Parts: sequence; C-alpha cells; structure tokens
Amino acid sequence: MTEPSHPSSARTVNQALRTGELVVGTFVFEFATNGIGRLAAGAGAEFVIYDAEHTGWSWETLGRLVATTRGGDAEAYIRVPTTERSAISRALDVGAKGIMIPMVEGAEQARTIVSWAKYPPVGIRGAAFGVAHDDYVRGDNVAYMRRSNADNLIFTQIETAAGLAAVEEIAAVDGVDVLWVGHYDLTNSMGIPGEFDHPDYLAALDRVAKAAQAHGKAAGFMAGSLREASMLVERGFRILAYGGDLWVYQDALRVGIGAVKDLR
Repeated sequence: MTEPSHPSSARTVNQALRTGELVVGTFVFEFATNGIGRLAAGAGAEFVIYDAEHTGWSWETLGRLVATTRGGDAEAYIRVPTTERSAISRALDVGAKGIMIPMVEGAEQARTIVSWAKYPPVGIRGAAFGVAHDDYVRGDNVAYMRRSNADNLIFTQIETAAGLAAVEEIAAVDGVDVLWVGHYDLTNSMGIPGEFDHPDYLAALDRVAKAAQAHGKAAGFMAGSLREASMLVERGFRILAYGGDLWVYQDALRVGIGAVKDLR
C-alpha cells in the first residue's frame, strides 16, 4: 500500500523552526469564510491559527476552515479552549497540523498534552484513518503515524505567573515545539495588566525566549505592530503571528476611510 500524499509548501514551519529561521503567520478569530486561509497565504502567511478559545465556532466550522486552508501555502492550526483530550483529538482529526493550548502551567500538564497529541508509541492519540487529517487517503497508516508524530506542532501558551515560573520545565518536555506568550493574560496574572513596557514583563519575555533556546524550542507571540515584532525578534522570538483578522481589517479600513475623508 502507498503512503497518503499530502500537499506541502517549499518548507514546512517545523523545518524552518528547526533551522532557526523566522516564521510569520496570523490569527483568525472572526472571518469564518472559505477563502480566509488562502487569502492569508497569498499575503505571505506561513501559518494560520484558528481560534476556538475566544470564539463560538463549532467543530464543523473549524473543520471547514482547516479544510479550505489545507493544500495551500499556509499551515492550519487550531487553538483549543483548554487542556482537554477530546478538544486536542478533534483539532488534529479535522486536519490541523498544529494545536495551541492556553494556560499551560507545568511540565506534567505539558506531558499530558503531548501524550494526547501523539500516536503510539510516543503517546496515546486515538487512531482513525482515511478521514480529514489524512485527506481521506488510505495507505500505510503506521508510516503516517510516524510522520504525524514528527511533523505536527504543539504550542504551549505561557500566560500565567505559574506558567512563567515553570517555563524551563515546560520547555524541557519532549514534544513541545513552541512556547507562546499570551501577553494580556500574562500581565494580568503578574499584577501589571496591560503594562507592556514594565520591566517585569520584558524580563518575562527574555525568560521565555531563553528557555526556548536552551531546549531547542521556539518562542512565539502575536505581534500587533512592526515595532512590537522587531522588539520580539531582537529578544529571540522566532515564530510570530502578525495580528488577527478583525484587527487587521479594522485598522486598514480606518486608514483608508480616514484618507478619503481628508480629501474634503
């Protein structure tokens, strides 16, 4: 039997991260349209994270968004609402090539996430083949499991004081690929809400980046501006989401409408 074939871009995100390259994508929170993933890819995004934590999207919607992104030049990921086995399984089974888990606060939690996301012998992910995640192709399932274990990305969000305190231990867990800072929640947890120039917050960014580098992982962040992205790259962050759909749209529309009104 032949292995399932899967379309891919010139380099995968995983390959780029392993060689220390900068990877840039975006978040999608609002526009659940069939074209949004391809539009993001056409703009140069290397990945799209579909948010299931702060939206009301159903699994049917998430599956459609992932399906219409797969086959293009951007990898589709899903941020699940919580550390819960069925959410992680569903995100991967509808075809996401990566999962992001909020509020990760320790190595044991990270190991549990990895075990649920990886097939045996690495983990205990449930096996179903010839479905969305393998493009409905029937083939060498053992080879497919090995490839999925190697290629699918796991993002652990560092966004609480407890997660920051344990970031080195989380980074050391095999199978964790990215330490992703949730900046608003992190500053809230640290008692400095929204103070993104506070020295304690800046030190936290450096601690996450240092932990990631020490363990061969990548530090990630959703940057809202070029200035913020530049600061993060200087600090060692290697995977960035440039904003989210609703804010990018609103900001661009505001600039355009303001320019037209200025014609008066």
